[in-house]
Amino acid sequence: MTVLATYNIKGGVGKTAAAVNLAYLAARNGARTLLWDLDPQGAASFYFRVKAKVKGGGKGLVKSRQPTEELIKGTDYPLLDLLPADFSYRHLDIHLDNMNKPTRALRKVLKPLRNEYDYIFLDCPPSISLVSEAIFEASDYLLVPIIPTTLSLRTLEQLVTFGRGKHLEPLHILPFFSMVDRRKSLHRHITESLPADIPSLLSNAIPYASDVEKMGLHRAALGSFAPRSPGAVAYEELWNEIQQHLDSNPTS
Repeated sequence: MTVLATYNIKGGVGKTAAAVNLAYLAARNGARTLLWDLDPQGAASFYFRVKAKVKGGGKGLVKSRQPTEELIKGTDYPLLDLLPADFSYRHLDIHLDNMNKPTRALRKVLKPLRNEYDYIFLDCPPSISLVSEAIFEASDYLLVPIIPTTLSLRTLEQLVTFGRGKHLEPLHILPFFSMVDRRKSLHRHITESLPADIPSLLSNAIPYASDVEKMGLHRAALGSFAPRSPGAVAYEELWNEIQQHLDSNPTS
């Protein structure tokens, strides 16, 4: 089981779209896949047509008051399951702060699923918090979408610095460009000049595309309703690159 979290301190950078589309591709290619929607806004749950509600809420989940398996829902896609969001997740920091070893809580929730799934994706809320630290502990890789702007790059630097300070090895941070608009000179300049400065930067980028925005209208993964669109092709190329990275850097 490999756990991949789509994460960024900054919101509005394409985390949920990436989580949904990459999880869809993993399942479509035959992998048993789970997406855990950790964002109290519940966008991933909405895309998968599942009510953003968890029995017992976030507190009950992290305190293991009910088996995790009983909270998982199926989706419209074979091999792809969802652990839904819940609005109570907005208080997850508080619940974790009252626990022993709080940063290990999410890893504990996922432990019973180790033999059930090949990939687990975490769609994470934008923050840097105790929940973030628990996400880092639970994840094998952070997939970090970054818009090619100065502020977005700054948040990546903050994330890398924070991770080093917490000694969060063997966590791997894999940033990739998201919502790239090549009509903008700044976007072109950063995407063309920056890769040499970030060794772990993935080479495939996600374009700013209207089809990605239409996921909300279709309530579906992009590849299921517009498989030949530039966005769908970009996500597929990104997933292929991520898989190559996973194959060359296997987790225990």
